[in-house]
Amino acid sequence: MVEDAEDLYENAPCGYLSTALDGTIIRINGTLLGWLGYTRDDIVERKSFADLLNIGGKMYHETHFAPLLAMQGSISGIALEMRAADGSKLPVLVSSTVKDAKVIRTVVFDARERRSYEQELLRARRQAEKLASTLQQTLLPPSMPDVPGLAIASYYHPASTDQVGGDYYDLFPLSDGRWGFFLGDVSGKGADAAVVTSLTRYTMRASATRDPDPVAVLRELNTVLNREFFRPNPRFSTVLAGLLVPDEDGFAVTLATGGHPPALLVGADGSVEYQHIPGGQLVGPLRDAYFGSIELRLGPGDALLLYTDGLIEARTARGRYNEEALRDYVAGLTVTTASALVEELTELLAGFGSGLDDDTALLALSVPTG
Repeated sequence: MVEDAEDLYENAPCGYLSTALDGTIIRINGTLLGWLGYTRDDIVERKSFADLLNIGGKMYHETHFAPLLAMQGSISGIALEMRAADGSKLPVLVSSTVKDAKVIRTVVFDARERRSYEQELLRARRQAEKLASTLQQTLLPPSMPDVPGLAIASYYHPASTDQVGGDYYDLFPLSDGRWGFFLGDVSGKGADAAVVTSLTRYTMRASATRDPDPVAVLRELNTVLNREFFRPNPRFSTVLAGLLVPDEDGFAVTLATGGHPPALLVGADGSVEYQHIPGGQLVGPLRDAYFGSIELRLGPGDALLLYTDGLIEARTARGRYNEEALRDYVAGLTVTTASALVEELTELLAGFGSGLDDDTALLALSVPTG
């Protein structure tokens, strides 16, 4: 029975060692010696546990491991790297217990396979993030066009680095000097949402070239989404669609909504008002959805801000950020050009930290003064 216990100690599937309170090794099993490539005479009474660690491990042992062990009497699951006789590194998980205030007993688990697994997971995650980023870029315009007499700024904040979001925006030329634009949010995330986002963008672009009326654009998009995604996994989108028609010193704007948060009109006189549009249902779920529109004008010094709901649903210490808070924030800005609006709101989004748990897209349009 004694021989069986000794054999279990020597040839256990994990490493064992015992040290004095000063760290000097007084006993070590064959398994750990085999992993490290030392003989028993190289180790026992000649080295301390810290001597078997790499430089970073020694520092951690002195500043954290040993003090915590002295205070608590035990410590477990600590990831360290041991240094083998040939100079190679052995990743391990270490647990230690103080026995009778005289001896420290330590169990060492080989973590090489776990380290390889973690590295493989990290590589896979990086590849997923790169793929998601590349796919996301294809769903957004690479740059905004130059529109005479109009300043344009946009921004997209992904909530996840490894999952494609469903927010989108675009601005594009039409006939007779007119311009179409839209901003929206598709339900869901990931590859399925990317498919809907891509279909939505190209459907709206194509529809606007045939009939630039924003209500007509939303109706055609509704027909497509309702037909393609009604069953078994219905998909929908909220969206603001608009038409810009240049006039003497600004633009006449037609703005239509499909269940989207209202745009914010910032006047040259300092006024900040939401452009509420009567009606306007979600795009996709209903075969005969209703979409409303309004007419407004952008003159010198005016700006129009479109955004997705990630901005007004961010979590803060006082609860959810909301439309009233956004209006007050914009009203407090000293400069409200398109670029200044997006720059300020980008900083606001960054300040939410982990409270910003949804994708957010911004599109701002302004008419320069003078």
